[in-house]
Amino acid sequence: MTIDSLRRSARATVSGLPGGFWWLWLSTLVNRTGAFVLTFLSLYLTQELGHSAWFAGLVVALHGLGGVAGSPLGGMLTDRWGRRPTMVTMHLAAASCAVLLAVVTSAWGIALVVLLMGVAMQGVRPSINATIADMVPAHELRRAYALNYWALNLGFAIAAIGGGVAIVLGYRTLFLVDAAATALCALIVFLRLPETRPAAAVDESTGKAVAEEKVSVLTVLRDAPFRTLVALNLLVCLVFTAPWIGLPLTMTGEGLKPSAYGAVIAVNGIVIVGFQLLVNKVTDKRSPVLLLTVSSLLFAVGTGATALAGSSVAFAATVVVWTIGEMVHVPTNAAATARLAPEHARGRYQGVMGMSWAVAGFVAPILAGWIVDGPGPDVLWIACAVIGGIAALGYQTRLRTALADAEEDAVQEDTVQEAAIRGVAVQEAAPTAASEPATGAATGSAAGPATGAAAKVSSS
Repeated sequence: MTIDSLRRSARATVSGLPGGFWWLWLSTLVNRTGAFVLTFLSLYLTQELGHSAWFAGLVVALHGLGGVAGSPLGGMLTDRWGRRPTMVTMHLAAASCAVLLAVVTSAWGIALVVLLMGVAMQGVRPSINATIADMVPAHELRRAYALNYWALNLGFAIAAIGGGVAIVLGYRTLFLVDAAATALCALIVFLRLPETRPAAAVDESTGKAVAEEKVSVLTVLRDAPFRTLVALNLLVCLVFTAPWIGLPLTMTGEGLKPSAYGAVIAVNGIVIVGFQLLVNKVTDKRSPVLLLTVSSLLFAVGTGATALAGSSVAFAATVVVWTIGEMVHVPTNAAATARLAPEHARGRYQGVMGMSWAVAGFVAPILAGWIVDGPGPDVLWIACAVIGGIAALGYQTRLRTALADAEEDAVQEDTVQEAAIRGVAVQEAAPTAASEPATGAATGSAAGPATGAAAKVSSS
């Protein structure tokens, strides 16, 4: 493949999306570029404040626990209050928590702040995902989510490098920079991002807004296909989260230095930043069930092979395998969530899906540490391979029909929207053409059905 073909491929990958999406993309990049708190929190607690490794692990777990509550809260606010207000509020809350971490020194005060930060950081994600689903055509959703995930990882890579260099300024300074970046992210959203929450449906006979069906977390979980999607995603998330705890412990047990783990895990970010756009091109237009199945198998093979690794190169190779699974799974799962969600409940559906990530972030570190200390690391990696295989089988047997139907509905929705846009264009041109009677009659007959399609779209 030539340089020109690569350039054309990259241009095609990033073209055709609305301007509002790119402001959201920029806000994600800015936010993650200053994301220093979680990266350096354990070092701050142990080296700066002198707390034990056990306490540091507990505090990090509390961040995940906060996310379990924050995700459905953010989903509810996204649907009731609006996408933009929820994003701005949650970003400012996270920025405030970062400032508090720079001044609070008591152990349980820090634990409380990190818990609240988990609520805020996870609470913003449903509004981001719902906004993308609102503004991007259904057939482009997976690409849009992949690009936003690429921005997240690009920012995280910059933060890891910049934070490592700037750590000489002190941990508290890094936390304040994190707060400034998050506040800037909120400012970008406030100034440049439009509110995208769909308008309430209108009864054509009365002209009044139709009362929307009340949707709660329990209502969402009664949706059988979506409930299955959430359960399978939880399995994948457990497998995905395990290496971040189990891998350094396993490598240390093999006699490798901590610096070796740093180099190996950096492969994850390098692969995502370098190859996410290429993966987008390869997976474009593929069946979501196929992509979710393949990504689960890549997680299973990559983590399972860790039990066989014994050198830094071998461990890095396993990271490459499950990282490719990550690049395929994350945007595909987000797009599948958006397609299964009713338009008026997108935030709540994304919030429930976010809970699966948060639960895994809380449970997996505890389980991984317990298994490594008990039965041993090989048992952890074999278990990950089995869980990944079960998830792949579940996608193939339980969601093939539901996701295929959702994909077909997305195509039909885009077709109706395109017809509506064409109808509006014809309607706007009608006054000019109406100066000639014959042409005016023809235009009127052509505009009627298209205008009806526009009304149908606006009321759905």
